[in-house]
Amino acid sequence: KLMATRNGFRLIFFLMLSFLTFGMQAQNVFVGKAGKEGKSLRKYIDPAELKKIVDQPVDSIWIVDVRSAKTFENGHIPTAKSFPVTTIQEQLAQIPKEKYLILYCTVGGNAQVAAKKLKKAGYKRYINWGGLSRWPGEKETRQPR
Repeated sequence: KLMATRNGFRLIFFLMLSFLTFGMQAQNVFVGKAGKEGKSLRKYIDPAELKKIVDQPVDSIWIVDVRSAKTFENGHIPTAKSFPVTTIQEQLAQIPKEKYLILYCTVGGNAQVAAKKLKKAGYKRYINWGGLSRWPGEKETRQPR
């Protein structure tokens, strides 16, 4: 009976470890996915490089938070603009196609959904930065746009 309990604990430990490892890999699966003209943004995948843009904004590059407006208000990358993935299609007129867009969300999945919507609408200058958990700096709290 003791052996069965040890094997059970080992199995649970193995499953938890596998789940955590997969979860970490899943977070990074979309990081760096870029549109046709967004590949030049790959240097900003490094959080330290993105921080340089936050500290010294570049007019041609927008950091876009695709999480909900409420989540955005609770903390986001400074200088980011809020365009929730659920309403981004209705807001395309507010997103100039000539801007380079660095998209992020909580983990990276919704940023990829937003990227697909932008691609379908003819955008080419975007990249999926991944999740906010990668951000090394302070988070800002304020109302969207």
